[in-house]
Parts: sequence; C-alpha cells; structure tokens
Amino acid sequence: MALQITLNGETRRLEAAQNVRGLLESLGLDPAKIAVERNLEIVPRSAYGQVALADGDRLEIVHFIGGGNAPVEVPRADKPFVLAGKTYKSRLIIGTGKYKTYADNAAALEASGAEIVTVAVRRVNLTDPSQPKLVDFIDPKKVTYLPNTAGCFTGEDAVRTLRLAREAGGWSLVKLEVLGEKKLLYPDMIETLRACEMLTKDSFEVMVYCSDDPLMAKRLEDVGAVAIMPLASPIGSGMGIQSTVNIRMIIEDSKVPVIVDAGIGTASDAAVAMELGCDAVISNTGIAHAKDPVKMAAAMKLAVEAGRLAWLAGRMPKKAYADPSSPLAGLI
Repeated sequence: MALQITLNGETRRLEAAQNVRGLLESLGLDPAKIAVERNLEIVPRSAYGQVALADGDRLEIVHFIGGGNAPVEVPRADKPFVLAGKTYKSRLIIGTGKYKTYADNAAALEASGAEIVTVAVRRVNLTDPSQPKLVDFIDPKKVTYLPNTAGCFTGEDAVRTLRLAREAGGWSLVKLEVLGEKKLLYPDMIETLRACEMLTKDSFEVMVYCSDDPLMAKRLEDVGAVAIMPLASPIGSGMGIQSTVNIRMIIEDSKVPVIVDAGIGTASDAAVAMELGCDAVISNTGIAHAKDPVKMAAAMKLAVEAGRLAWLAGRMPKKAYADPSSPLAGLI
C-alpha cells in the first residue's frame, strides 16, 4: 500500500510500506551518521528496523555540518621580500635614532629580527673622536645599513648627503626623504621626485619616503625607485595609518615593494599595514620611545609576521549586519 509522508519538509510518496531502516537504505544514508525524528519524537537508532512508517508521518533526518560555505578564493602567493636584488627574511626595518644608547639600539635590533637599519649621515665629532660609534654596536657586515637623508630640505642636499654616505660605506641602496618644513616633516614631493631622478641617474638604488598620494607614488616608481615608502602618519607621531584607502591603492598599482614608513606607534599599527598587503614596515620612534624598547621590538616582529600571514589568508569581508555562523538551510 502506498504511503505519503513529509520528509525534511517535502512531501514524498512511498510505493510500499517500510520501516525507518528501509527508508534510510533507499536514500543511501548511513544510520551511524544521522539522527531521525518521527512526528516530533526521536527514533532510537536501535529501533530503526522495528519502527514502521505510516501514512501522514512527518520525518526529519539531520546530520552534523560545518558553519556555512566558504567562498572560493584564489590563494595569495607568498612572494619573498626582495630589495635591489637581495632577499630578506624579515619584513621589519628599524631605525637607529632616539635610543638612549647604542647598546639599547643593538638589543632592540636583536629582539626585532630586522636585517636592515636606517642610519643618518652626520658630521664627525672632531672635539671628541673617542665617542661611541654605531658601527661598534651594530655591525654593517651583518646588518644592511640603509643611509637616509633625514633633515634634508632640497634635492641637492639629499644627493650630496647620499654621495658622502656611499663614499663612507660603499652603500648604493639608500633611503631618500626630502622634507617640506620643520614642523610637519611632511615630504616635499616635487623636490623628492627631482632628487630621485638625480640619484637613479647616479646609479643609486633609491627607496623613497613619500606622501600617500597614489599618483605621486607611481611617478616615483616610473623614474626608477626600487621601493615606495608612503607615510602612515607624520614622522614620530605614532598615530598609525591614517589613510588605509590610499595605502591600499598604492600597493595595488605598484610593481616594486611598498613599505609603510613613519607614524607606526605600536604593534597593532604594524599589523594593520601588513594586513593591507604591504611588503614591509619601518619603525623607529615606536620602538625607541617605548617604555621597554626591547619588548616593543619583539612585539613589532610578531605583529609584522601575523599581519603578513593574515593578508595571505585573506580576511572575511566586513558586513553591515549580523550573519549567522550556522546556515539557516535545513533548519528543523
């Protein structure tokens, strides 16, 4: 005798009487991996062969599933961090200014795992040449020195400074920054672009501190910059990234490494930069002016690594409203 039942909310016709076990077998279901409810009462697994189905029965068959379906995404490639042809394991660059002592700087460097340090070029103290020197604490043979043009306000001053740096240590990989004025320490992009052109023609490999203007960043790349270094916020402010939109656009349009420079105040700032897809982060004041520079250096190291891993994983999209973790389809 034919039966009509409701199975998981849908009407189904059975051509012959059968028990619960027979129904499960006809559906190709493993009794060990499901649970059955008949007319709002649980059917014990041991009774599947004895419980006969009747016309009008309402059955629910359920099993365990994960929380929803993940969208199909193309995995991001974990490309190595390469600057001017050299590969670096660490994506954190630290500075050498504002520390109480060179020894503190060296300890922070060790904790950070950084392989590159920015260094300023200044006059030798002729009155006391016995004063401690950075090279006595941080060996340029073990760590890449990155001479910068901090304090330069014209393209000519920047070029002159880096030529002296190359003469002193043989470095061609340099960090260019040309500032507009002393209060904001904001980059003068016209002078910066001009200086970048002069330096690349003079066989320098130029990493450029710049504004977060995507168009200007592209121009710097076009004249030969080997890395673009947009500011997160004003130098030494510790305010973190103020325009994630601009930084993201620079990253998307750049064919050279993008390194967030200036304004990184704590580990979470570094993580945000890396989660945007930056290739690396520079932190000087954020480490040097922390209450414990060594611990902050270690925190920055972990934040950069975590941020990079999060970017590779691909974060979930932000939504305006709640979205249940478990799907509503199949709800009893």
